[in-house]
Parts: sequence; C-alpha cells; structure tokens
Amino acid sequence: MVRLMGRFRTRSPQRPGAVPERRRRQGGGSSRRRPATGLRSALSKRSVAGQVFVLHLVIVLLLVAAAVVALVLQVQRDSTQEARNRSLAVAETFASAPGIVEALDSPDPTAVLQPRAEVARELADVDFIVVMNTDGIRYTHPRTDRIGKQFVGTTGPALAGEPVVEEIEGTIGELVQAVVPVEDADGTVVGLVSAGITTENVGGAAEDQLPLVLSAALGALALAVGGAALVSRRLLRQTHGLGPHEMTRMYEHHDAVLHAVREGVIIVDGDGTLMLANDEANRLFGLPEDAEGRHVLDIGLDPDTADLLSSGRVATDEVHRVAGRLLAVNQRPTDRAGGPPGSVATVRDSTELRALSGRAEASLERLNMLYEAGVGIGTSLDVLRTAEELTELAVPRFADFVTVDLFESVLSGGHPDPSGTLRRTAVTGIAEDAPLYPRDEKIRFVASSPQGKSLTTGRPVLEPRLVEAPGWHVQDVERSRRVMEYGIHSLITVPLRAGALTLGVVSFWRSEKPEPFDTDELALAEELVTRAAVSIDNARRYTREHNMAVTLQQSLLPRSLPEQTALEIAYRYLPAQAGVGGDWFDVLPLSGARVALVVGDVVGHGLHAAATMGRLRTAVHNFSALDLPPDELLGLLDELVGRIDQDEAQDEQVAPVTGATCLYAVYDPVSRRCTVARAGHPPPALVRPDGSVEFPEVPAGPPLGLGGLPFESADLELPEGSRLVLYTDGLVEDRGHDIDVGLERLRQALSRAGDSPEDTCRVVLESRRPIRASDDIALIVARTRALSADRIAEWPVPSDPAAVGEVRAAVSRKLAEWGLEALTFGTELILSELVTNALRYGGSPIQVRMLHDRNLICEVYDSSSTSPHLRYATMTDEGGRGLFLVAQLADRWGTRYLPAGKVIWAEQPIP
Repeated sequence: MVRLMGRFRTRSPQRPGAVPERRRRQGGGSSRRRPATGLRSALSKRSVAGQVFVLHLVIVLLLVAAAVVALVLQVQRDSTQEARNRSLAVAETFASAPGIVEALDSPDPTAVLQPRAEVARELADVDFIVVMNTDGIRYTHPRTDRIGKQFVGTTGPALAGEPVVEEIEGTIGELVQAVVPVEDADGTVVGLVSAGITTENVGGAAEDQLPLVLSAALGALALAVGGAALVSRRLLRQTHGLGPHEMTRMYEHHDAVLHAVREGVIIVDGDGTLMLANDEANRLFGLPEDAEGRHVLDIGLDPDTADLLSSGRVATDEVHRVAGRLLAVNQRPTDRAGGPPGSVATVRDSTELRALSGRAEASLERLNMLYEAGVGIGTSLDVLRTAEELTELAVPRFADFVTVDLFESVLSGGHPDPSGTLRRTAVTGIAEDAPLYPRDEKIRFVASSPQGKSLTTGRPVLEPRLVEAPGWHVQDVERSRRVMEYGIHSLITVPLRAGALTLGVVSFWRSEKPEPFDTDELALAEELVTRAAVSIDNARRYTREHNMAVTLQQSLLPRSLPEQTALEIAYRYLPAQAGVGGDWFDVLPLSGARVALVVGDVVGHGLHAAATMGRLRTAVHNFSALDLPPDELLGLLDELVGRIDQDEAQDEQVAPVTGATCLYAVYDPVSRRCTVARAGHPPPALVRPDGSVEFPEVPAGPPLGLGGLPFESADLELPEGSRLVLYTDGLVEDRGHDIDVGLERLRQALSRAGDSPEDTCRVVLESRRPIRASDDIALIVARTRALSADRIAEWPVPSDPAAVGEVRAAVSRKLAEWGLEALTFGTELILSELVTNALRYGGSPIQVRMLHDRNLICEVYDSSSTSPHLRYATMTDEGGRGLFLVAQLADRWGTRYLPAGKVIWAEQPIP
C-alpha cells in the first residue's frame, strides 16, 4: 500500500535525491529515520504517532467521564425506583395480611399491630411500617412517641381505594413512602398502611456501588491509555517517528527504489485491475503504456500468467514462459494482515538459472537416495530382505528394474563360491511382466556378459545401449530379444563386494526414460551397491552364526525321552524370534522307579547362551546320578554357576552367566509324591484329575549363581492322573503384560485342555499370543502314574544273621508270584549280599523292598549313612567280594541317601 501511495504522489519541489537537513543530522543521509523508543517519543506532537496518541487520549477521557456520570445517575435512579417498588409491595402485603381489619376494630389497635409492624419492618428491610385510621392518626410507628399523632403524607388517594407512592420530608427525614388502603369484606376502607425507606438508605445503595463504578472507570481508562500507547507505539515503529512532510519524502524514495530494482513488481486489486507495475515488470511482460487501471486479462499477457495474476492465489517460484524467457513468479495476497483485497506479484528472469537448478536438483536427489540407502538398507539381519530393500529403494527413482543375484552359498551364510551358480534373490520393477530371469532362478553368467565381467573383474560395467552389446546377447539369445522388444535399452551391473569377497551382482535396467545411463549414474549405482554389500555381508555372517547356534542348541537339547513308566510326558520347544536362546528341559530316570523333571533358562540369545545351557544340562545329569534331593542339587548347581562366572570374569570377551534359572522335580510312583525346588523359576502348574488348576506354593529361591541363600523344596501329593506342567518364563511373560496376566491365561488354557499331555501342550501353545514370542518357550506336561500295590513287596529284616535265609525264601515266593522265576538265583544272591552288609556294617531298622517295574528293582534300607565301596579282593581275603558280585549280576546299582539312613539298590532287566 505504501508503494501504491507512492505511485500516485505529488512531487515536491525539492531537488530529487536530496536528503533533508533533519536526516543528515540523524544518520548521514539515511532515507530512514532510526525509530525513537518509549512513550515519550510517541507523545511528541511533531510525529503522526504523537498526534494520534493525544487525540485518542482526549476522546477516551471524555468517554470515560460521560460513562461514569451516566452510571452514577442510572444507579441512583434504579435505587429510588427499587425503594418505591419495595415500599408499595410491603405496604400492600401488610394491609392484606390476615387479622389487620380485626385489629383496627379492636379496643387497642396499637397493642395488636405495633409488634406485628416491627417484625414485618425488620423482615422487609424498610425503615417504617405505619398503620393509621381513616383520619390519619398513627397506630404504629418505629418511634413510639409518634404513635397517636397525625400521619405526614398524602392519604387522599388511599382513602379513595388507590395506593399512592411519594417522596416527602417525614418525621424521620427525607424518605420514599407508599400509602395503601385497608379494606374490609365489603370493600370499605377501614384504615391505611404506609411503608417507606429513608433517602439516606436509598442513596446508600448508590454510594455502595459508586466505588465499583469508579474502579471500573479507572480500569477502562488505564486499558484505553495502554491501548492508545500500544497503537501509537506500533504506529511510531511503522512511521519511524516521521511527520507528514517526512513521510511524503519517504514515499518518494520508495517509489524511486521500486522502479530501480531488477525484479518486476505487479500490484493487482481484488477485482483483477492492474494497480501498479514497475519498470522491470513492464520490460519482462512487454506491457502497454496504458496497462495500469485495466484488467489483467485485457493487457496482452499470456493466458497462464493472466489467470495467475487475476486469481490472486499463492504462488512460489512458479515458472511461466513469456517471449522466450522463463519467468519465476511469486504471488501473495495483500489482505492477510488486514490490508486491502488484492495481490502483489514479483517476477524475475530465471532462464539462465534453470539449467543449473536442474543439475542441482538431480544432485540433491542422488544425495537423498544415498542417505535413504544408509538408513533404509540393512534394517534386518536377513539376506533376502536386505536385497529386496536395495531394489525397492532404486525403483523407480533410479532405474525401472533392479535385480540382485547372489551365490547360493551366501544365502545359507557360507562363503561365496566363484565357481558356483547364482540365484536371483530379488527382483523389483515398475511392472511385473518384464522378460527378465524370475526370482529364485539359478543362473550362470557367461564371461562376455556385463554381469560376468563384473563378477570376474570386480568392477562395475556400463552398457548404455543394450542393442550394441553383443556379449549380453550371448547370455540368452531368445530372452535378450524379448527384453529388447519389451523396451529395456540400458544396463548397469555392479558387483556386490564385501572386502575381498564377491557375494553376487546387482543389475540396474532402464526402459521408460529414453536417455541411457551415463557415467554419473554409474558412480551412483556403485555407491548404492557398496552400501548394500556391507549390510548383505552382515546378514550373511549373522545367518552363519545363527545356523551354528541352532545346530549347537539342537545337539544339546534332548532328542528323545528316556523310557520310564512313572510319567506320561509330552513336550514342546519354541525358539524366539531373536534366534537361539538358553531355555532347556530334561527327563531323567532315577533309582526306585522315580523320574526327575528339569526345566531351566539362561537369559540371552546366541552361541554363548546355548553353550551355557549345555553346560548346565550336563551338570544336572551328573548331579542327578548322585540321587540328591532337589534342594541339594540346586545348591550344587548354584555353586557351579558361581565358579563358571569366576573363571570367565577375567575374560572380557565372554559374558558371565546372568539370569540362569532352574526348576527340579522328582516324582515317586510308589508314594505318588513329587518333591519340587526352584531357583528363580516360575512355579509349576498342577491339573488335578477333576480338571481343577492350581499353582502349588513352592519356595522361590534366588537365580543360579548368586549364592549365599539356601534352597527349599516342597512335597506335593499327586493323585494318579494328575498333570504336572513345567515351563519357562517365555510362556507367561511378555512386554505387553506382567506375569500375573500370563499365569491367568495359562490357567484358562489348562482348564479347557484334554486329559492327554499332547493335547495339553497343543492347547497351551495355541492360546499363546503372539505365536512368535520374543523369548524361548520350553514346555513339559507330565501325567502321573502310580505303581500298583501288587507290584511292590516289602519285608522288615531283624538284626539276626539267620534272617537272611528268610528273606531269600520270601523273595523266591514273590518272584514266582510275579512269574520271574528266571531271576530267582541272581536276586537271591544280590539281596543276600546287600542284607548281609546291612546287618554287618549298617544299623537298625533294616528293610528290603522289591519293585516290579520295567526292571526288577531290589532295595535294602538301613539307618547308617556309611556307603559301601566296590573293590577287588585278593586271593587271601576272606570277604570283600559281595558288591563285586552285585555289580556283575545287576545292570545298575548305587546308593541313595535319605534323611535317616541310606538305600542300596540294584536293577536287573526283566527277560
């Protein structure tokens, strides 16, 4: 708008370009005065801002004063009117109150009416209520000395039956009072009632509101002064403290600058009329001399430019071709900040810069592509996915089709075999019907092909025109012909190299863009493939290590369950998404037909976790051979883990065993008792034969390796057909919920599962969400069986050597009953030696037990904790050959320690 005003100026007679004396004093000839600061400058009458401020302030003062007077008068009027209304209402209410007429006819009206009038006066908040007869003699009055005297006021209208309200000078001062008639049932006026409020009280209401009115007036005045100061300050900034004469000079300078700049300026009003065009705009658009004042559609502009200027829409560097020039037009509306409707457009000639900007945009696009390659390729440690990410990035921004061919050994994590075949790993293009080799196709490139050259030399190859590349046609003549007919005409091949290894080759194909690939694009393709090769090699190395870890883990986990009759067992093992973990389980047959169940978890994934899991599983195997109680076995395992940590603490390349947990349970089918102990592991679940599910209370010991605290065990009485469920924390814990939610889900799954362990495993894992967990899952379901009483034989042995013969006889009869006569000789000899040792070296009581299980088990119990040892007797020794004979006749034998003694047992196979 300033420029528009400068366009239609009246020129001053002063010399053009002259600098006013005042400006020379302030800034050495600057065309703009330095803005003055503070309200003091705004008050200066020499500036437009000061004049506006003074005028604004005077108007506001007058308005505020008028408003205060009007508000005071209004408040007084409202208070008086409210007093008149209240006096009339109180008088009429009292006059129509029950008993007033009777009181007037009574011998002493004052005695009856005075108390009522005072009570009513106080309740109605008036200054007096006066009851009088028709002659105006008072019966009541707030001042008792006024009773019996003549009422002061107008009573005529009231005697005629009409109420009257008036302002008079009464006996208690100036007041507003109302007089109303008291009528009997016939409508005859028998008395009068007057109620009123003194002027002092009426004015008091107005005076109470006067401070609020004055405060509001002062606040309005302060806001108005502040607003005037802000407006003046803003105007001061906009006018730079100039007066009208100086502003005229400033507009002249701006007008001179407007026509001197080498950028076109066009101002169009809201109707599309051209208001202003500077000299550069006239030159660039070739406008006629009378263009200003005409509609932009009628001044000879090209249609696109005219539509833009008339529309008033926002445009940023919009290019228009005008008379062989490329003009960049920027347009903005002028009414965004409250200005007049219209738009202002600036125009500059960008013909010479256009070619440079095109090359700059191409370079920027390549830099963006390289950046996205750095963050978008290699997001996973999967060879196939990494190759796909490379092709998806390059299509269609760089090439129309991209193919990745890798040596087959690379896909499985091995070293590339230069003599082997390649497999097409990834194909991405703008269409799916291109006649290129499809995905998963095995390929052998001939040496003359571009891909063969890249694999042989390790350098990229550019074939700008495939029609002129005979070596490429030799690869597959028929397919090459179809590729050419499809429209693919240019090719870049780049080897995938990671260090000294060549993993494969990447091919970039062009069909839509008519220009062939050039050397700059060859460099970009090489940079893209170089970055992708690092990610593919990392994925290959990870695949190799993952395969090694999987192989190690599978070799360490049990491949089959041992034969036993105490438990019917089903199990599942699910690896985590992250790869190989440290979860493990085991089933260990023990002496006396007992079976041990073990589940454990080593926190972490990878080779170290799998190797640690194998060491712990081996340790549990060895410790279980000692027939130790579960709590003692976990104590030994805890010490072992502590020693492993101490041994590996000095090796910075090996991480300590942190977070290892274990649960160890021993089930006895004879007593149907299960002894359980756990070290930082989730508790087992128990499904009873009736289908009820519970989580037995098993003391929670610390994780393995912490040391310092003992482990405790719990004894569970399991009815035959119960299902004992052991699991690792991956089944019940997840990042999305805590363990309580997981345990409740497990309870619900177990409650609806079938009786068989296999069905239980299936239902539990199907209820698991997500199916692919973030941690390993090991699950064992064992349904209990009991050894029937007819397969158990027990005999107490007196402390008498003659009792050995009685034991042999009883054993022979029981073996005949079981149909195991073939084992009579060996069994008698084994028990004779074991009972004899117990009588000679042990302590009372002594007991013999035989169990008819998958094997024939003979056990001799005594109260001594001394264990016999196998040794070779010399020719001259009279004894020492008993245990040697037992070892020869039995498949296995050993000692099991109890809290109050020991059991020596021996197993024989049943023929």
